[in-house]
Amino acid sequence: MNETPIKRPELRWGIANIYSSYNNTIIHITDITGSETIARTSGGMVVKIHRLESSPTAAMMASKKAADLAREHGINALHIRIKAPGGHNGPNNPGPGAQAAVRTLSREGFRIGNIEDVTPLPHDGCRKKHFRRGRRV
Repeated sequence: MNETPIKRPELRWGIANIYSSYNNTIIHITDITGSETIARTSGGMVVKIHRLESSPTAAMMASKKAADLAREHGINALHIRIKAPGGHNGPNNPGPGAQAAVRTLSREGFRIGNIEDVTPLPHDGCRKKHFRRGRRV
């Protein structure tokens, strides 16, 4: 019983930083250290109409473009970091393009590692704008 071991392709990891707001979706793929940019695309680069920049369709096209560039550099596995605007004034939930971008990256044949949310959360720093004025009954 001399079985040959299964040859698996060597995984070259990268990090896909997905910033998804209600106005745009930006996909930024770096190497595993995060210091070398490999691909950077956005919803505004693939659609002509401004109101479609944040749509899932634009996110799919942008992530497909970024995936092609990453594959040229030999990356075949990605850790995903999703970021919403957050902070003390922005919404803490990502826009409509985040889920579409992750789904497209996995369909393009990338091995998906960790998916983490890196939205900045306030811990009682600055005062929030739009405070209430006048008499409250």
